[in-house]
Amino acid sequence: MPFIWLDDNQRNFNQTTFGLYTAIGDVRQGPDRNNGEFHEAINSLGALLSAGLVGIDKTNQDGFNYVKMAQNYFNHENGWNIMMNNTTPEIAHLGGGYGRDWWYDMFPNLLYYAVSDVFPGVERSDSLLQIIAEQVLKADSVLDGNYHFSYFDYAAMQGMQSHIPYQEDAAAAHAWILLAAWEKFGDKRYLDGSHSAMQALLAQNESRFYEVLMPFGAYAAARLNAEHNASYDIKTILEWTFEGTHAPDGRYGWGVILDRWGEYDVSGLVGSWSHDGGFAFLMNTFDLAWPLVPMVRYAPEYAVAIGKWMLNAANASRFFYPHEMPDQHQWLPEQKAITRNVIAYEGLKKMDHLGKPALKDISPVALGDGPLWVKGQPDESVFSLYGSAHVGIFGAIIQETNVQRILRLNCLATDFYRQDAFPTWLIYNPYNEDKTIEY
Repeated sequence: MPFIWLDDNQRNFNQTTFGLYTAIGDVRQGPDRNNGEFHEAINSLGALLSAGLVGIDKTNQDGFNYVKMAQNYFNHENGWNIMMNNTTPEIAHLGGGYGRDWWYDMFPNLLYYAVSDVFPGVERSDSLLQIIAEQVLKADSVLDGNYHFSYFDYAAMQGMQSHIPYQEDAAAAHAWILLAAWEKFGDKRYLDGSHSAMQALLAQNESRFYEVLMPFGAYAAARLNAEHNASYDIKTILEWTFEGTHAPDGRYGWGVILDRWGEYDVSGLVGSWSHDGGFAFLMNTFDLAWPLVPMVRYAPEYAVAIGKWMLNAANASRFFYPHEMPDQHQWLPEQKAITRNVIAYEGLKKMDHLGKPALKDISPVALGDGPLWVKGQPDESVFSLYGSAHVGIFGAIIQETNVQRILRLNCLATDFYRQDAFPTWLIYNPYNEDKTIEY
């Protein structure tokens, strides 16, 4: 079945863009549903980033410049002037989403900055990057250290509170973007803004990790310390990331899982340790490597910790893939052939929550929330394109060595907007004795 289509609504720019299904068979999506406009930047930009990281040129493929086409996610028609998860905000209210949600509004901007570093020189890209930086800089100035909001209206320049938990870790996203903008454009206002956002993040009394943004603060802190003589507390941000959120008005239980579910070691996966005993997500696990592996270039004292985490995450991430998991531990094994083992389940859960009798008392279970998003979703929507699309992050970072369980991690792969550097690898030895690898 096709997973991609053309969207010729020409939102924001007079050009055709493209859509990808969020999950297989998603009834909200495709060229004939919702005017062909229901598609997500975290999926499309994630796929472009993954492709670029492993050497696939998406600026000239089958006659399409997909990187330029993705610029339609830059929402200027509504005055926000940032990348958003949809080409028009109305799409967010068509089911399955939360409407305005700060991480959904910010993460596409990190993705676009990364994609633009992997694919430099695309028409209009630099101007969009600078506009995004200006919007983020203004927002941080308006927030003035107080990020206690569910989302931020980048048109009205006003923090907003709703039923969505407050997401102070948006400050980490602001710090990362403004540091990248400083490296890209050399405007000291952006560097100052990165410091301001970092100070707001570290002013928190506890973890406010919500979805994916917090660890980008650890990277920004490490780089500001190493390159700009700052002294930010990296350890605290890492603890907030790994130990997760315990605040009752935050996303309680969100962090890095340290556990065994049945006979499976799921330590290293990112998600909720509290939701029905535990619910891990593939996209979030892939995305945690993006800031943390290059971070050790600037803060090598954390190399052992990050190396150990990556080994565990690499091991456990295979459990999301239907051809890597025994049939009795997955929700839809009879349809796994359609995934070709490149489209994974959205999540891995300690226990099935979708009510399949055959999975009663089975732990863990590879599954997805897709069937619950809206009425009429097919069972196949447990298979997630949006999570699988980020696999290139692991693909670019992880290399095997000749010694089992010793990985060679490329610290430059996701170190975007960096200075020139020699090849840099993180190699963690999990054994209690010296090992020799072929390098």
